[in-house]
Amino acid sequence: MSTAPKIAVIGGGSWATALVKILCEQLDYVGWWIRSKEQVDHIRMYHHNPRYLSSVELPTELIDVHDDLEHIVSEADVLIFAIPSAFLKSSLSAYPDLDLSQKTVVSAIKGIVPDDRLIVGEYFHRHYSVPMDRIGVVTGPCHAEEVALERLSYLTVASESESLCQLISRSMECDYIRMEQSDDIYGTEYAAVLKNVYAVAAGICHGLGYGDNFQAVLVSNAVRELKRFIKNVHPIKRDITDSAYLGDLLVTTYSQFSRNRLFGNMIGKGYTIRSAQMEMNMVAEGYYASRLVEMIRSDKDIKMPVARAVHRILYEGKGPRKTIAALAQKIH
Repeated sequence: MSTAPKIAVIGGGSWATALVKILCEQLDYVGWWIRSKEQVDHIRMYHHNPRYLSSVELPTELIDVHDDLEHIVSEADVLIFAIPSAFLKSSLSAYPDLDLSQKTVVSAIKGIVPDDRLIVGEYFHRHYSVPMDRIGVVTGPCHAEEVALERLSYLTVASESESLCQLISRSMECDYIRMEQSDDIYGTEYAAVLKNVYAVAAGICHGLGYGDNFQAVLVSNAVRELKRFIKNVHPIKRDITDSAYLGDLLVTTYSQFSRNRLFGNMIGKGYTIRSAQMEMNMVAEGYYASRLVEMIRSDKDIKMPVARAVHRILYEGKGPRKTIAALAQKIH
């Protein structure tokens, strides 16, 4: 890795936009791939993303924004992926000759790749031959909307490589971003996946009219489930109360900016899944994660009644009111 590697963000949504904003605080070059040429042209001309965080003024003189992924990959040494996990494979499939084996790949996706049942870092390792010491994860209790407002936020970068953690930390830390470092790449990424499922659960309960008292019990149980799941799939010593685990779970289950909580709230109020997705016009990762978490949970026989209830509602056609009422008899 060179002394001054070039970093690029892959994705055009709100979190990708927030990451570009953060990186521009420290770097003189930020690559940015967005699928839509119309969106790219708008950013170049008007200096803001027309679809996400449109209030953020972007210093386009520092940004190489492009709709050709091969161009961005050829220019950058480090690629930070912020594409919704459900669309990662389809986005990359348009570039069958893409060679990432010599790149450093950082996942900011917070989802599991459908069909493969893999966290994103493992997917790039297996399918694109990216060495594990060149893979990282950026996670933590940090909503894009608060980054846009430059409210103090905390992120964790996890990797087997200490030098990669240091590079990403230096590139992202600024007045409103604090960085922590971890070597628990599997645990932090699985936690980022699970917290979206639990945010959907919290939203469903809110939509059904359950109050803060019940939500506190729900989240307490979610923390225990998260700990059991991560310990089962990757048993190493970790402190689940660190912000990368517990902090991220709390902000996603309680924040007004949580799209997964919003999605669950709509389901609790009686929206169909399709109508909720259409009205949001954003991807709720927890919907896709729920099915894949259930597969892993079932394979390993992990006790997870909250996650199981979400799956019953989203994929088994069970009514939210009866399902949550049954759940309320199991948790404590």
